[in-house]
Amino acid sequence: MDADSGKPLAAAFSPSSEMRIHSPRPGFAEQDPEQWWQELVKATQLLQKKFPFRKNDIGAIGISYQMHGLVCIDKNGQPLRPAIIWCDSRAVQYGSDAFDKLGHTFCLDHFLNSPGNFTASKLKWVRENEPDIYAKIVRILLPGDFVAMKLTGEATTTISGLSEGIFWDYKEDGIAYSLLDFYQIDKSILAPCVPNFGDQGKLQAYAAELLGIAEGTPICYRAGDQPNNAFALNVMEPGEIAATAGTSGVLYGISDRPVYDIHSRVNSFIHVNHRKGDPRYGILMCLNGAGILNSWLRREFFPDESYETMNSGASLTPVGAEGIVCYPFGNGSERILENRNIGGQVRGLDFNRHNKYHLARAAQEGIVFSMIYGAEIMQEMGLSLTRIRAGYSNMFLSDLFAQTFSNCSNCPVELYNTDGALGAARGAGYGVHLYLRMEDCFVGMEVIRKVEPEKGHSHMVGEIYARWKEGLKSLTRKA
Repeated sequence: MDADSGKPLAAAFSPSSEMRIHSPRPGFAEQDPEQWWQELVKATQLLQKKFPFRKNDIGAIGISYQMHGLVCIDKNGQPLRPAIIWCDSRAVQYGSDAFDKLGHTFCLDHFLNSPGNFTASKLKWVRENEPDIYAKIVRILLPGDFVAMKLTGEATTTISGLSEGIFWDYKEDGIAYSLLDFYQIDKSILAPCVPNFGDQGKLQAYAAELLGIAEGTPICYRAGDQPNNAFALNVMEPGEIAATAGTSGVLYGISDRPVYDIHSRVNSFIHVNHRKGDPRYGILMCLNGAGILNSWLRREFFPDESYETMNSGASLTPVGAEGIVCYPFGNGSERILENRNIGGQVRGLDFNRHNKYHLARAAQEGIVFSMIYGAEIMQEMGLSLTRIRAGYSNMFLSDLFAQTFSNCSNCPVELYNTDGALGAARGAGYGVHLYLRMEDCFVGMEVIRKVEPEKGHSHMVGEIYARWKEGLKSLTRKA
């Protein structure tokens, strides 16, 4: 990103299609941390080909990463096992037991969440099921912490990161020792903290040579993908809400109070601009099965078509997909369903009337309905949907998806010329003091498109959503 104008100069990604998630057993979801690093190197090399830059042209580096994962490293900084990533469900029971035995009120007062299926509970699973591996752990890291370690040679984390793993006690304003003691986890395996914005280490020689960037370049920003997406959209103040629909679908709202949902269906973490005396909390609603459903549909039903063609065909089918109803819960246990794993389901198929484009429309509507279902939980916590900001990327590139979202929420959706990578770049600029005020970070950011609710369609979509909710009640009763 050009620091003065805020405009992107080039972008690259690797691998060329979605990185696969390995599922050795039902409910398991793993990736190799070393592959993240290899793909980062490849992407940076591709970037150099697209926009040749000199080593010293890079002023600072920022990191955005998938949240809630567990990377276990040994004394040599090597992963001891594949990373247990965000949508893995194996630790649900450990989190539920902790919630019950420590007490619901205690957990919500201290952690703002049930320990649930978060990183601390995943670590407990490793301790109980892979004791030989657990005995060799020197540090546990979140995915972004691992990438930062590869860049700098130093194993560190952030307070925001600790909060997303349920390693943070909000009442004590420190490490969640009560949960660590309950899980019999030694606090020494937690990495020391660095700020979200600021000095997180310098690029080490090994990484500098691979990336073609000057040794000593500062790493100055780190945040999970959802708080970073909110930052990228300048969602920083109470009442503001950011949305994204990549692999998962997320709404992320800001509060200045440590609020929680009593059923822990949506979750509260420390936001990137949180400060003592001026607190900021991110209220996160996560739907595991969003873009991954769209990706699966394309792979299995539209192998020779682009997403654009697939979306165009879906938009030509009527609202409600002529009776097909989709529940996109096929990517592990869903927090908004109180950690139930009911699987992805499609109802109402008529082999004489429906084609694959009906299915594509039903999928997009089902993803929107699931996110609105989560939004209603956020509203119970005091947040209101008056305006949604999203990057013009991922599923929001689909006119059908963006319009359905606006119609169902009955509020405007603003789509900006930004994404997580640009957000991380802006954060790095602030962290290295190139931007002296946080508001200066957003130079060059503008609304590309504003989607307003359609009066007639909003009512129709609302009725279809109400029927979708009734169907969900029956599914969750059976689960």
